[in-house]
This record gives sequence, structure tokens and C-alpha cells, in this order.
Amino acid sequence: MQAADLLEQGMRQSKVAEVLGVTPQAVSLWRRAWVEGGREALLSKGPGGNSYLSSEQERELDDLLRAGPTAYGWQDQRWTLARVGVLIEERFKVRYEISGVWRLLDRLGWSWQVPKVRAVERNEEAIAAWRTETWPAAFHPCRSQPSAGGSASRARPEPG
Repeated sequence: MQAADLLEQGMRQSKVAEVLGVTPQAVSLWRRAWVEGGREALLSKGPGGNSYLSSEQERELDDLLRAGPTAYGWQDQRWTLARVGVLIEERFKVRYEISGVWRLLDRLGWSWQVPKVRAVERNEEAIAAWRTETWPAAFHPCRSQPSAGGSASRARPEPG
């Protein structure tokens, strides 16, 4: 409403922005709304739809996350931002951008760090076998095949 008062007095948009501490673009939007719909167009319409979760929904989301990703059909124990976004959208019918999911999780006390608890599907025997058999063979491919004796040859065979 202060912007409308100043614009009615004939103040330039850039000066209104400076006085109110906002961007000139914001004043431009307010001016357009004011010209098209009068002061009524500048009144707040309240919070914009279902863009955020309530405190109760945030507590419920925290409980859902603690159940783990496998409880919702994913095959491993990793909560990714995309997965959390899908869970929020399916459960609460609210869509968050990835950056919004990150800020929400941060506010709820969740971190990006790898959990200290090992995944339930972890197979220690398979990991040990991979470390002792597969990795050395992949890292040193010549060591995985028995040696047929060394040889050296010229790039081109000798004539005749």
C-alpha cells in the first residue's frame, strides 16, 4: 500500500524501490497490478496454495523417513533428495524442487552424510571375495592370467 501511495504522488518506480528497499521489478509488478485492479489488487492473497508442509506434516515426514526407503519400495537404504521429493508429493500432494527438499531436510535435522549403520542388504562375504579376487584381477589384468612365458617380437616380421 505504501508503494501505491508513493506512485499516486507521482514518484518514479526506481525511487519507490529505493525508499521501500525492494527491487525495481517488484515495484513494476505492484504498479501494473495497481493500474489494472486498483488498491484491491495489492492486498495479500495469503500463502500461495500447498507449497509448504505444516509443522504436523513435517513431523509426519520425519517419521516416514525414519522407516527407510525400503518401506516405500526402493531396493536400497539410501534416501536421495529425489526420492524424498517423490515421497512428499505422493503423501502430501505438495511438490518441492530438489533445493527445497534439501532445505526442508536440513531444517528437520537430516544431513547428507553417509549413515554409520551399514545397509541391511550388505553382504560381507561377497565384499571380501570382490576385494581379494575381482579387484586385483581388474587392477592388474596381467596377473589374472597364467604367464605363457615372456616374448619379444619386432613390429614387422623379417623378410624371408
